Amino acid sequence: MKFKRHLLKTLTLAVMGLALSPVFAQSDYPNRPIKLVVPFPPGGTSDVMGRLMADELGKILKQAVVVDNIGGAGGIVGMDRALKMAPDGYTIIQSGVGQNAVAHGLDPKLKYNSMNDLIHLTQVHSGPNVLVVNPTMPFKTVQDIVNYAKQNPGKLDYGFTHAASGHMAMELFKQTTGIFMTGIPYRGGGPLLNDLLAGTVPMIFINQDSALPHIKAGKLRAIAVSSAQRNPLYPDVPTVAESGYPGFQALSWSGLSVAKGTPPEIVAKLEAAMVQALQSDKVRQRLTSVGFVIPSPGSKAYTGFIKSEIDTWTRVIQTAGIKAQ
Repeated sequence: MKFKRHLLKTLTLAVMGLALSPVFAQSDYPNRPIKLVVPFPPGGTSDVMGRLMADELGKILKQAVVVDNIGGAGGIVGMDRALKMAPDGYTIIQSGVGQNAVAHGLDPKLKYNSMNDLIHLTQVHSGPNVLVVNPTMPFKTVQDIVNYAKQNPGKLDYGFTHAASGHMAMELFKQTTGIFMTGIPYRGGGPLLNDLLAGTVPMIFINQDSALPHIKAGKLRAIAVSSAQRNPLYPDVPTVAESGYPGFQALSWSGLSVAKGTPPEIVAKLEAAMVQALQSDKVRQRLTSVGFVIPSPGSKAYTGFIKSEIDTWTRVIQTAGIKAQ
């Protein structure tokens, strides 16, 4: 009888241990390094943002946060691969405009759904594109461009890289202003910028951080920024919206998310750590120094923002008839 009672007690404790072990694991989180998947190669803006947040999160969580660059297909490859990893809080995923908004417009059969397969924790940065022209061009304002394009349909060229934020900004610009221009595709931003500086293409939309040194050197002329408000680094450059097209907005942005199924306690801890990281002087100084805006932090604001971005770029892409490459 004693043996049976002992065996029953042992089995009961074992079952309780199995039931409680995930709770203990979550309360102990994180007890090993965390991976932050950046779905782009090293060196670009997305990589810089990812490493900046990884460093700050590591200090807050007291555990290493290691960046894992998985590039390909404009962020889609890395996003898809990250979503196949265990949703245990040890994989953070960098979300962004390309892989989580534009991609849905380009491919209705995308392998993942940004609203259903992810828990969005916070937006990290937001920045406008700048409509710039080669200084040999006569245009000084948005209306100069619009007037010329309407009087000479199809005769004004612009450069773009497929499905990049600058491409999307230009498509929205054409649809909003009702003009027809001829797009010249480029395989990368480097060759595109070189041809713009050389005057081979007259104008593009380009990220504000990439444009700034060339504008300061007088090699490019800034016509307008694509954000709803003027950018602090371009105080004298009007927005497209205030140039006669209210409501115009086209942003480059990124944030941090985790796969759906991640335990709620871990989600809450990660969100709190990310919000805290965005309040640090180091992060704020790094973002604002290159013209990025720090958006409203937290999951609710970021989730709503992504939904609105998916709606916007799906509509723009369908109207323009843009297809995935």
